[in-house]
Amino acid sequence: MYTLGMKPCNILAIAALLAAAPVARAESVYVRVSQVGYETGKGPFRAYLMSKAGVSSTTFQVVNSAGQTLVTSPIGALLGTWANSATLTYNVYALDFTVPGADTYTITIPGHPEGDSPAFRVDAPAVLYPGLLLNTRFFYETERDGPNYIANALRSAPGHLNDQSATVYQTPPLDSNDMITTTGTPLFSTGKVIDASGGWWDAGDYMKYVETISYTVALQEIGVRDFPNQMGPNAPHNPPAPPASISYAGNATGAPSSPDFSNEAAFGIQFLLKMWDDNSRTLYYQVGNSQDWDNFTDLSDYDIWRLPQADDDWDACNADATFICHRPVFVAGPAGSPISPNLAGRLAADFAVCYQLNRTSKPDLANQCLKDAEDIFALANTSFAEPAPSVDGGTCTTGCLLTIIPFDGYPETVWSDDMELGAAELYLALQSAGKPSNLPSGLAQTNPMFYLKQAAQFAENYINNVYNTGNADTLNLYDVSGLAHFELYRALRLAGNPSGLAVTQAAIKNQFLKQVGDAITQAGTDPWRFGDPWNSDTTSHGAGISVMASEAHYLTGDAKYDTYSQRWMANILGANAWGSSFIVGDGSTFPNCIQHQVANLVGALNGTSGGTPVLWGAASEGPAFAATSGLVGGMIKCPADGGNPFKIFDGNAAVYKDNVQSYSTTEPAIDLTSTSFLMWSWRLAGSPNGWLQ
Repeated sequence: MYTLGMKPCNILAIAALLAAAPVARAESVYVRVSQVGYETGKGPFRAYLMSKAGVSSTTFQVVNSAGQTLVTSPIGALLGTWANSATLTYNVYALDFTVPGADTYTITIPGHPEGDSPAFRVDAPAVLYPGLLLNTRFFYETERDGPNYIANALRSAPGHLNDQSATVYQTPPLDSNDMITTTGTPLFSTGKVIDASGGWWDAGDYMKYVETISYTVALQEIGVRDFPNQMGPNAPHNPPAPPASISYAGNATGAPSSPDFSNEAAFGIQFLLKMWDDNSRTLYYQVGNSQDWDNFTDLSDYDIWRLPQADDDWDACNADATFICHRPVFVAGPAGSPISPNLAGRLAADFAVCYQLNRTSKPDLANQCLKDAEDIFALANTSFAEPAPSVDGGTCTTGCLLTIIPFDGYPETVWSDDMELGAAELYLALQSAGKPSNLPSGLAQTNPMFYLKQAAQFAENYINNVYNTGNADTLNLYDVSGLAHFELYRALRLAGNPSGLAVTQAAIKNQFLKQVGDAITQAGTDPWRFGDPWNSDTTSHGAGISVMASEAHYLTGDAKYDTYSQRWMANILGANAWGSSFIVGDGSTFPNCIQHQVANLVGALNGTSGGTPVLWGAASEGPAFAATSGLVGGMIKCPADGGNPFKIFDGNAAVYKDNVQSYSTTEPAIDLTSTSFLMWSWRLAGSPNGWLQ
């Protein structure tokens, strides 16, 4: 197996190869670096040389902020080729280096001044990352819906106040084109009205889904619990500004003063408590409608481009605007009916960690959360096949997990990972109480071992039905095993690794390391040594595998995992073919034209020139297998000239287009951004430092 940074290179052979190569034209040499920077003491650092035809030099230089050349080193191994077409192929070389201390640096290639890298910082994690956590929190605050919005540089009014009295509807039938096919009435009302206000918008649209909010809340709560000094109540106020290459929310009027995510996690929990009616055992899973009708002219969320505050009286709430002004809430099924296990598992985890966080400070909230967690977990319908079917079309009536309308918007197919996470967090919740007499009354289960046994069984099911069948993924919305296995490992350790369970502590550790090993194997096939294919949700996956590598380093102490964590993080922050960070504001080059209505209508469309804000911290989709197009009325074209300067760097079946029309590459989302705050926290702390260490 090729191990990054460990394979010796034949310097003489490389030098001969480069010397024999023709001198590249001015536009054919590029140096790619992590634009956020590198951590002092963690070298050798990795940058990349990307060249169409080779270079005239056999060395590269590292220059400090005073213009002094501190390092002259041989250009490293040829890592592979990045091919756009038969006539446009780039060679990618390793540039490994160390520097004596903290400073701002640039990498140059002698004889190729046009190929100088962007300036980057080498500094302590406490300098590099707190501002990035602040940026990420700004994104979630900007995504807030309902009366408890936070005024900031992009938000001036609350949105969707009518959601406070929202009518509940049954799920409508869809055809293969995702069109609602009802006749006579566009939706089927149940007559029930609930308060569905609050929550975060899913992405650049204004839809709200339990599918994505439950995932986001789980990661936020675990971050607050495990990293109280980074994103919890002990997080620093007014942390140091990040390097100059970072566009910083801390400089914006009304930006948060601390990367403490406690209030955001609580905001998400309050919305989920509205979506689950524990008295009647009823789950509501979606607010708003994004689909058009075969037989009606009613507008859907995707048909118009506007600020959120416009919806409550859009077009005077005429007949066509009915479901814009008065957004539907969709119910998962009859009261007390079984719940799709993907949602049941994640919701149980959300409410169980809610108990862990609030048990002493807010006991009433904590007790309600724990009861809800147990009740939801008990209703999980575990009769689904795994992997469950995935269909190309909105109608999914046979064996498909419940996600959103349409199902192919989020076609989740695995669920044992969600149930494993839910059971592990329920075990930890009951354990955190100390003894059964400290638990609230009315619980179905008070013995934590009941849930630990279930977590172990779901882990074994995942291994047999998902991992061993080739359907596993790295940490992201569709597969949370990269977090669930880690939580289960810690739960088993806390329990003393009891016998008689479906998996042991050693077994779940080995399984987790196998999955990180799969990412390492993938990295060995990629010229950028990225641990995930560049074809879908690249940014989220990149941050997810960085988190998993940090977890692996914590579990083993093996420094190679720490190196992978840093390098996979760098891949999504500029050390890639396109030379762009894919998180807004986090780097000298980042997406300007994201498909996000508030950012497009209020924010800057060319970075932050003139002081106009951007949607700091928003993780975009990133490179994908294809770019998309399509204008909506009111959308501001971006870029104005329609150009695509990144096209020349597309390769190996991956494309990146910074264009407001290309949701597949530039739309940000709450789930896409979720792995990034855990990534920053792991890099800052090195290990969990909450009560569960």
